[in-house]
Amino acid sequence: MDWDYLRYIRALAIGGTFAKAGELLGVHQTTVLRRLDQMEDSLGLRFFERNRDGLQLTPVGEMAYREAERLAVDMENLERKLVGQDGAPIGKVRIAAEDTLMNELLSPILAELVREYPDIELEVLTDNDVANLSHREADLTLRPENKPQATLEGERIAAIDSAVYGAAKYCRQHRAMDIENRPEDCTWIVPDETFSHLATGRWYRKHLKNASSLIRCNSLQSMVALARSGAGLAVLPCYLGEPAKELRRISDPLEGESVDLWLHVNQDTQQMARVRIVMEFLAERLKALESAIEISSTL
Repeated sequence: MDWDYLRYIRALAIGGTFAKAGELLGVHQTTVLRRLDQMEDSLGLRFFERNRDGLQLTPVGEMAYREAERLAVDMENLERKLVGQDGAPIGKVRIAAEDTLMNELLSPILAELVREYPDIELEVLTDNDVANLSHREADLTLRPENKPQATLEGERIAAIDSAVYGAAKYCRQHRAMDIENRPEDCTWIVPDETFSHLATGRWYRKHLKNASSLIRCNSLQSMVALARSGAGLAVLPCYLGEPAKELRRISDPLEGESVDLWLHVNQDTQQMARVRIVMEFLAERLKALESAIEISSTL
């Protein structure tokens, strides 16, 4: 068996499509397709099932992929020993997070990371829909979830608190508002079903069931922008609401509505030195932001 086959199998398994595998390998997707046909024909085996949604590993493909990952770790360790760079990690690390977490929490940390480890090549994957953040595509995934799968490895960073926020001008225009007893009298900016992971969904169902004036968004960034403009009130994660100078927090952190923030590591790549180093770096600095994520103060 040609050793190069494993390199293509690994890229196809991670990418899920010929186009993404080609990007990982630095070749055109037709080259990837041709190589897959060649290896399957020469060995009389089928490594992937092909369908409209992409590629799925067969049992034989799963075995080959595991071996490819093991060899990737071995090759990385050998390379580092040969070049005498045990203290300086080299190579690509893929990090996935929601846009808001990337913009508000991760960006300055990643800037510090690349200054300290210039030989690490970062690939950043973002999505507004947390369910679309694939653990297989990323080495590290920062995501809010209260009950992560038992098979996932990672570290809990903090509990993301949420509270009600409104622009100062909206509050001035609605001085008589009573969000505790008559929340339905206000205009509310709420997330749509793509944010089903947010614990605050329970608060909406309990307090806003009679609200008639709603603006629905599929993006936390859009919710923040609308709230800052004075369009209405919004329940926002405190790490987004507190720094926004146009917004006022008009409630205590919602009791029982926090969601845990986890930094997960891909089991297939967690043994790679560069992935371990980046995970430790991110976890340390994210935990240092705990006071901005968990708000203990009351009004």
